[in-house]
Order: sequence, then C-alpha cells, then structure tokens
Amino acid sequence: MKSRGELAKELFESGYNCSQAVILAFHDKLDLDRETILKISSSFGGGMGRLREVCGTVSSMFIIAGLKFGYTEPEDREGKIKHYALIQKLAEEFKNINGSIVCKELLNVKGPQSPVPEERSKEYYRKRPCSNLVKCSAEIIENNLFSDS
Repeated sequence: MKSRGELAKELFESGYNCSQAVILAFHDKLDLDRETILKISSSFGGGMGRLREVCGTVSSMFIIAGLKFGYTEPEDREGKIKHYALIQKLAEEFKNINGSIVCKELLNVKGPQSPVPEERSKEYYRKRPCSNLVKCSAEIIENNLFSDS
C-alpha cells in the first residue's frame, strides 16, 4: 500500500496545488467530500495564493488537525491550548526538517509574486522542493494524527 506521503506527492505532480495535494491524500479520513476539501485548500497553494507566506503544505497540516481535533466552543480554553500546542508541534517538526515554514524561504524567492502559477514541467519539478515538501507534510500528519488508524 502506498504511503500518504507518496500519494500526496503524486497528487501534487498531477497538478493539484501543494495544499490540495496534502489534504486530498487524507480525504478518506476526513468528514468532508472531495470537492469541499479541494475548495477549502485551493487558496493556500503557493504560500497563500502565491503570496509566498506560510507554506501551503503546512496550512493543510493545520486544516487537517483542525478538522480532526479542533475546538468548537469559544470558552473551551483547555481545548484551545491543547489544539494550539498540536499546531506548534506540527510546525516545529516541519521546520526542523526543512528549515522554515515560510514558502518564500523554502523556495528562496524574493520580491512580489505574480498570481499566475508557473507551468508545470520537468524543469519546474526539478528546481522546486515542493514535491518533497508535500510528501514531508503528509508524512508528519500520518505519523502524528493517524498513526493508530
């Protein structure tokens, strides 16, 4: 059976954005239909709409964690603390492996970015670490949130 990391990487390399690829690799574990998952995560590719801020794969880790373990009541202080601790743990693990959770730092890009995504080609995949970042985030989620299922 293929790992969630490998599945996420394949999804990314088939054309889904980085955020969509990670969350879609877990759609069978989430209580949402495929279309909703894809729409929710569509804005986070390229570090939030190519703003190059928080990596889209990291955003998807947080979305998945929220769907599985998020709190729902504003007065649930303990739930909020526990959830934020989980988010910080996921971010720290990603940062320890990759050096940052910020897209522009991971890609080493500077200045304003066009909203137009680059064409996907062999050269695109060769020069970008995104396929490996997608795989990494899915593995972190699999190991931390779904290791017993």
